[in-house]
Parts: sequence; C-alpha cells; structure tokens
Amino acid sequence: MAVYPASVEILIEKLIKFPGVGRRSAERIVNYILHAPKEDIKALSGAIDAVKENVRLCSVCNNLSEGDVCAICANERRRKDLVCVVEKPADVTAMEKAGRYEGVYHVLMGSISPLEGRGPADLKLEGLYNRIKQGNISEVIIATDADTEGETTAMYLTGVLKSLSVRVSRIGLGLPVGSNLEFADSETLFKAMESRRDLHLP
Repeated sequence: MAVYPASVEILIEKLIKFPGVGRRSAERIVNYILHAPKEDIKALSGAIDAVKENVRLCSVCNNLSEGDVCAICANERRRKDLVCVVEKPADVTAMEKAGRYEGVYHVLMGSISPLEGRGPADLKLEGLYNRIKQGNISEVIIATDADTEGETTAMYLTGVLKSLSVRVSRIGLGLPVGSNLEFADSETLFKAMESRRDLHLP
C-alpha cells in the first residue's frame, strides 16, 4: 500500500465520506487535484463554498434554492393547485428532467422507516398541511420511492391527507418495485405520472 504525505491522506479520508467514493476513487481524485492547474482547484473550492453559503431550502416546498422561494414555486406558470410530494430534492430534479409536469412540489426530506427509527415527526409535513388547509390545492400526487419506506410513507400520507378532504393520488406504472425516483429515466417518470391512481386506505 502506498504511503502518502499526511495532507494527502487526510484529503483521501475526507473524500471517502462522499457517497459512492471508495479509496481508489478518492486516490484518483487527489491525483487529479495534485496535477490540475491551481486556478481550477481554487475555482472548485470556491464553488463548494458558494453552495454551502448560498443554497438553502425553499420556505414553501423545501426544494433547494438560493432565495427564500425556489424558482419552481416562484414561477407563475406552474399550477399551484397540483402538488407532487417527493422524498428529496434530487427527486424534484428527476421529475423536472422529464419535462411534462406542470405543478409544484413538496419535499419531505426523508421517508418513514421504523427500522431506522424515522417516523412522521422526522418529515417536513407541516408546510404541506398548511398549503392544503388554505384551500387552494385540488390534488396531491404522492411520488415517494417504490421501496418499502416509500410505500409506508405513501400510506401514512394517504390517511392524513384524506382527512383534509383533498384528492390524493399515487404515481403508477413504470417504476419497478424497490426503485428510487431519482434514478428513473424521463420517459418512465412521465408514464408513472400519467398513470397515477387515486389512493384509498385499505
């Protein structure tokens, strides 16, 4: 095993914490950093600082934003009466790449997973409830992942939202059981949205 200077080893250990980055990948990244022009690395560092400094959660839907309200919520052309509920900001990006959805979103920032100790109290639900109670929402589309946690979350939301007298639907065909929304292709997401179905409690 190669012996690196302390500063290089520290950087490798930091990079390994990134999702999907193992030691070999971290070593390749460090090698790139060492050989890249200094100004490129400074620009990278500045971009990382800017993201941490400027990006926050939208006060309306919890999507990523550089202002108080994200670009989707601020867009007057979007249907504000149609709300698609997703687990994470990456799911919003996936849906937007499909390019067929005209409504707005609500990001839960997680899912219900009793085995991992995550319950409804760990999700950002209050904002969604408040939007519905204002009386301007005609339909809530639940687009949580097609895995156990996503289905559990969908069923919980169905029970709560039905009590608020709003139409609740679930994205339909196209998403394999156990799949994650952010990894689905645009056409699959379009088909899933088009074939959504009303949800009912068992």
